[in-house]
Amino acid sequence: MVQFEVPAIVPADPDANVADLLVKRVAATPDRALFSVPDDDGWRDISAADFQTAVIALAKGFAAAGIQPGEKVGFLARTTYEWTLVDFALFYAGAVMVPIYETSSPSQIQWILEDSGAIALIVESPEHFARVDEVRGDLPLIREVWQLHLGAIDTLTAQGASVTDDEIERRRSLAVGSDIATLIYTSGSTGRPKGCVLTHSNFVELCRNSAKALDAVVQTPGASTLLFITTAHVFARFISILDIHAGVRTGHQPDTRQLLPALGSFKPTFLLAVPRVFEKVYNSAEQKAEAGGKGKIFRAAADVAIEHSKLLEAGKKIPFGMKLKFALFNKLVYSKLREAMGGKVVYAVSGSAPLGSRLGHFFHSLGVVILEGYGLTETTAPATVNLADKSKIGTVGPALPGVGVRLADDGEIEVRGINVFKEYWNNPEATAEAFSEGGWFHTGDIGSFDSEGFLTITGRKKEIIVTAGGKNVAPAALEDPIRANPIIGQVVVVGDQRPFISALITLDPEMLPTWLANNGLDAKMSLTDASKNATVRAEVQRAVDIANAHVSRAESIRKFTILDSEWTEASGHLTPKLSIKRNVIMNDFADEITAIYDEPVATTNVAIGG
Repeated sequence: MVQFEVPAIVPADPDANVADLLVKRVAATPDRALFSVPDDDGWRDISAADFQTAVIALAKGFAAAGIQPGEKVGFLARTTYEWTLVDFALFYAGAVMVPIYETSSPSQIQWILEDSGAIALIVESPEHFARVDEVRGDLPLIREVWQLHLGAIDTLTAQGASVTDDEIERRRSLAVGSDIATLIYTSGSTGRPKGCVLTHSNFVELCRNSAKALDAVVQTPGASTLLFITTAHVFARFISILDIHAGVRTGHQPDTRQLLPALGSFKPTFLLAVPRVFEKVYNSAEQKAEAGGKGKIFRAAADVAIEHSKLLEAGKKIPFGMKLKFALFNKLVYSKLREAMGGKVVYAVSGSAPLGSRLGHFFHSLGVVILEGYGLTETTAPATVNLADKSKIGTVGPALPGVGVRLADDGEIEVRGINVFKEYWNNPEATAEAFSEGGWFHTGDIGSFDSEGFLTITGRKKEIIVTAGGKNVAPAALEDPIRANPIIGQVVVVGDQRPFISALITLDPEMLPTWLANNGLDAKMSLTDASKNATVRAEVQRAVDIANAHVSRAESIRKFTILDSEWTEASGHLTPKLSIKRNVIMNDFADEITAIYDEPVATTNVAIGG
């Protein structure tokens, strides 16, 4: 059994809670800008001291409204400054937040509130309230629903004016490290969401150790980030708390359609994103260059960037000719992309899915080091991450300080340490099943280590496909490179107990019009027509062929079907972090899968469009 365990580099404090992180930040740098909020065309700073003042005032409001220490409060909202304000106000009031994805359906909202035992709920918008209202009659424990769009923060703040500072300090200090800090429900990609009990120590100790490990990212002078992935997810929630501990200036942009303008005005030094964001940045730039007649220049620049990064990572000398090309493309291409991201981004932390070495090397040559990491809700987000001073593209890095990672005999990744959750809420059977002796948590993911302990993720244990011929196939190895193509939205590889591997493919409605126009086709073509178009199908075939080139003949995709619909959160086929709900897709598109195998296929190594 291969095992790597890294000792914590910060002594543990079992009495510390999350609220202590803000108290210590204010004591250290009261005037440092901790947040920036949109203000006309710019951003207005909020200091650490001013943020704490607002937190205490809102905490008083929760206390005045009857929220007792230990009680659970649901929160359904987008990623904004108010999200973290409410989060810390609940910590100061001694309450426990139960975050809910802002895209959740009424039935999902009902399940989370019901299962958690929440007694109150905060929603952001009228649309959120309408979804809650559908199931309010089935939630007898909910005493109050506050609506941010109706001024709930101001109302609660005014209501709490008579509550003393001493009362809030008493409540804030009640929790110790082993107490529950929050109850976060899994995204439900493999079944009904389970509530993960994350403790104060999970956040406190992980933040303190991660801040040391990622010193160059979060503790450099002027460090700042713009959050745009949902704070209801543990990944962004952890970063928002880490930023307070480390004194990072944080902005928010809930509308990803406005991401590039926001990056341009905010100018962050590091980003937090999922691979799909980097794919979109790259593909958008390529198609924009294509539309301007500069597609060949962009692709040549990309090839040079990738080769340049590979040579640097290998410690090899850059040939003089490549130096000249790199300098030219830096002026023509790379500098413009850096400027589009705000001009100051040096690092990006990526998680939730494999990035792929091509994108990693491309952005590295742009001067943006993408630090891929790995973790789950059950591990308070990161268990491993590449480090600023040592990273390996294509891996998710070594274990963080205070974390141990090992591989079981079947290759399953197991984790224990400061970041591992306490238990599944109201589910002792699932908790017992998730852990083995010694406190090792079974992640369900398959991986491998190199000699230095850098982890590579190869797939999900439950997703491994076994063909009728007995060949084991990890879908991600095929899906990730196909999804990198600009016109492809999502991919699901199928073939369990079937004679060969095939795939269901959807098109990307955002990228498709530009690509169609660049290829002399009608930019307004519908998804239905595009799925049958010969030129589109040839491009999808090209993407499949690229993926097939990296696997054996027995693992290659022999047929594919392009669907005339897309998979989204709203359709129920993607989780809020844009992961595939494979079991739902397999069920909903069972007829399409059956149709693929109804006709015999020639024995070749090249996919045949179905």
